[in-house]
Amino acid sequence: MDHLEAVRLQAAEKYVLGELSSEFREQFEEHYFDCSECTQELKALTTFVTASRMVFDETTAFSAAPARAPRPQRLGWFHWLRPVIAVPAIVTLAAVVIFQNAVTIPSARKQAAVQSVAEVFESSYHLQGATRGGNMPTVTLHPNENFALDFDFTPAQVFSSYTGTLMDTSGHSVTSFSLTGEQTNKELHVVIRGGIVHAGNYELVVVGGQNSEVFHVPFVVVSES
Repeated sequence: MDHLEAVRLQAAEKYVLGELSSEFREQFEEHYFDCSECTQELKALTTFVTASRMVFDETTAFSAAPARAPRPQRLGWFHWLRPVIAVPAIVTLAAVVIFQNAVTIPSARKQAAVQSVAEVFESSYHLQGATRGGNMPTVTLHPNENFALDFDFTPAQVFSSYTGTLMDTSGHSVTSFSLTGEQTNKELHVVIRGGIVHAGNYELVVVGGQNSEVFHVPFVVVSES
């Protein structure tokens, strides 16, 4: 999962609310460790949820307190203090809501928008073939160069959704992305950020269903100084 997809899916909000599927939850967890924007948004959302629960718990506890016989002759000073205690909690929650809507989320959305404009690529490489061995496509890159991988997505099996992974020779995931069933039998384009791949052999792998491999293309990266 990249940052643009996390913003599109509102992954941070759904993660805090527990509304992400296990698959997307794992992908988002891998993503936000390396994404300062998503980390900041998670902190703000967590603060908001925590403050909301505190106010809710105080309100519930006050409402659930057993009724006592009125004693108008001696109300005591604490009776007048209760509104004073409740007001700071409400003000705190209001401040969090205002900060969340006026500063944090718009800032994260603005940064995401800037990133979507700034993430351009210099080169595009079309990956052909779906068999290992033989002559592999070659990707020639300058250091820290953004590039795109173009490929015709014709999966061996049809599923409602897929997960794509760029893997190195050690079998480690370099980056991942999600595909929908509507993207089958189409030419797709995946932008790879500069600096995450180096000279060596790689493989673009797509799985569907219960990790059934439906598509793979090997290629080699060559560095050009």
